[in-house]
Amino acid sequence: MILTVTLNAALDITYRVPRLRPHTTHRVTEVTERPGGKGLNVARVLAALGHRTVATGFAGGGTGEALRALLTQETDVTDALVPVGGATRRTVAVVDEASGDTTQLNEPGPTVSPAEWDTFLGSYRELLGDARAVALCGSLPPGVPVDVYARLTRVARTAGVPVLLDTSGEPLRRGLAARPDLAKPNADELAALTGSTEPLRAARDARRRGAHAVAASLGADGMLAVTADGAWQAAPPQRIAGNPTGAGDSAVAGLLSGLVEELPWPDRLTRAVALSAATVRAPAAGEFDAETYEDLLPRVVVTDHDGGVQRAAGRAGPPGN
Repeated sequence: MILTVTLNAALDITYRVPRLRPHTTHRVTEVTERPGGKGLNVARVLAALGHRTVATGFAGGGTGEALRALLTQETDVTDALVPVGGATRRTVAVVDEASGDTTQLNEPGPTVSPAEWDTFLGSYRELLGDARAVALCGSLPPGVPVDVYARLTRVARTAGVPVLLDTSGEPLRRGLAARPDLAKPNADELAALTGSTEPLRAARDARRRGAHAVAASLGADGMLAVTADGAWQAAPPQRIAGNPTGAGDSAVAGLLSGLVEELPWPDRLTRAVALSAATVRAPAAGEFDAETYEDLLPRVVVTDHDGGVQRAAGRAGPPGN
């Protein structure tokens, strides 16, 4: 199975409005609620791809109960979330249907006590025993030490489980020093980490800081990977209009599934980019439009930074369990 960790899980609420205007009242045309937080989005996409997935992290209060109920109803993800006394946060996305732009409001999350953290850590160690890979994803709730992803990375590596790290800021900087197998920042996070706005140079700098490989999301320009074996960039054949919320999480699911299936890097990137673009066409994070995914998969273009442009190989298709 694949394990995802979402320390700051959320109940994602998406409002759709005809046009978003400041200082006015809006009539909402559609409301959706989904289990949220980066790792839960990753878990839901992995489950849709056919991978057995377990989700852990924290959940509490009435919001946490609603999140867990939705997780049970909507996906094949196994719920291993650890209860906490505080209430799980909400995130609110307002989609402007006229422009396609999304405005996001994120609450901070519950304060985690030392006893709750110890309970989580014990559960995490047990879950690693059956894991083929683990994703450490997202922001940290109050009360959790800033070096927590570095700690969790070391625990997983001691257990022989590959680690994908997807976070930002100081947790990312400290996490890299623990040598995760793969770090997945976006372009802004990579620039903030390294001080460079040139993606290839920045990704190489991030890799020198400890990660075995770095895969950077570049928005509409696809994804860049720098590894011990080379550097590649994959891009969709055209720009996809829609809601980009959760697109990076779907890319993580593509990378993770490719990792456990031992696909070559061009194929991992092809799957990640096709899933990311297909998520832009989906109604909410943690989902992807299957028709868009199947259409884009054979048309993603991969550039080998040492060997020119090539079409991605066909092995990036539907994954096995």
